[in-house]
Amino acid sequence: DIPSQLDDLPPTMLKKDYANLPIMNSVDDVVRRLLSLEMASQKEKMKIKMQQLVEKVRRSPSDNGSSEVQGKFKTGRIRMFEEHLQRHPKDKNNRRRMLMDVDKRKKLLGYLRRVRYDTFENTCKQLGIQYSLPPPYTRRVTKRWLVKKAFCVKVFQEAQKLKAAERLKQRRERQARARAVRQ
Repeated sequence: DIPSQLDDLPPTMLKKDYANLPIMNSVDDVVRRLLSLEMASQKEKMKIKMQQLVEKVRRSPSDNGSSEVQGKFKTGRIRMFEEHLQRHPKDKNNRRRMLMDVDKRKKLLGYLRRVRYDTFENTCKQLGIQYSLPPPYTRRVTKRWLVKKAFCVKVFQEAQKLKAAERLKQRRERQARARAVRQ
């Protein structure tokens, strides 16, 4: 069996919508089972798991848009896609969605790293992920690129020579005018 991130949810736990209702204490056991996670769909279990993940980093009860919360949402979705892809390895559409979420989470974490580094470290630790810096940009060197670069360098040097000659000519003209004014 493939381990799931939803395994730690107790099956007797009530669904999100029914957890805080006072009438739930007096209902029949059959009704209670129907409204518990034992009979819940994967989607409903995922909502509860996401809510638990987000509660760890939420700044206030109404905080749904901060970078930390968005990172938690993305991590929950990524883990869900990973579980799904272990069962269905040929599902290319979900693989694509997972990679898109990984990229979005990477952008969010990069932003968080630039803005509030302490929060970034805390979030990474809670998510259980290791952030790696993007590699510096390196261009693949080809013959065509080398020839093009050499040509551009040569054109730049020729343009600099022309500009230097023009500056020298202008300087001589200014000096000649300055001499004429003095005399």
